[in-house]
Formats: sequence, C-alpha cells, structure tokens
Amino acid sequence: MNSAVNQEHPIHQYITIAFLKTILLCLTSIYNIVKSQPSNKTFKIKRILGKKQKQNRPIPQWIRLRTDNKIRYNAKRRHWRRTKLNL
Repeated sequence: MNSAVNQEHPIHQYITIAFLKTILLCLTSIYNIVKSQPSNKTFKIKRILGKKQKQNRPIPQWIRLRTDNKIRYNAKRRHWRRTKLNL
C-alpha cells in the first residue's frame, strides 16, 4: 500500500522545466495574436485613440515664450513604434 503512494504518476516523468517553458512560450505567442487590434474598433477604444492622437504633439511656441523657455519640449511625446498604449 505504501509503495502505491510513493510511485509518481507516469505523466510526471515527462514534465520538465524546459517543457513548461516551451508551453508558456506557445501560449504567450497565441495570446499576443489574439490580443492584436481588430480593424473594427469599439467607440470606447476609438475615443481613447483619438485623445492620445491629439495629446501627441509638440508644445506651442507661445508656451515657450510665456514660460521663458523653461518648458522646451513635450515630455510625454510618444512614438508609434517605440512606446505602445497597452489598450
């Protein structure tokens, strides 16, 4: 009876760390494909994208004059390829 308790299940001998990493990598790649943006967007997403598009611009020149050139550039400027919005 004790010998039956000590025996591992046959599937346990095949599960290794490398095997689990491979499965995790496959699931991650599938998730990224599913998560990619659809061509038909909801109104909520479209509104957020529109707001982010308007925010992504340089500061006006009159702001530089008003602040005596202390604010020189938009620190929150975003490049479409480097920084993603995580929507």
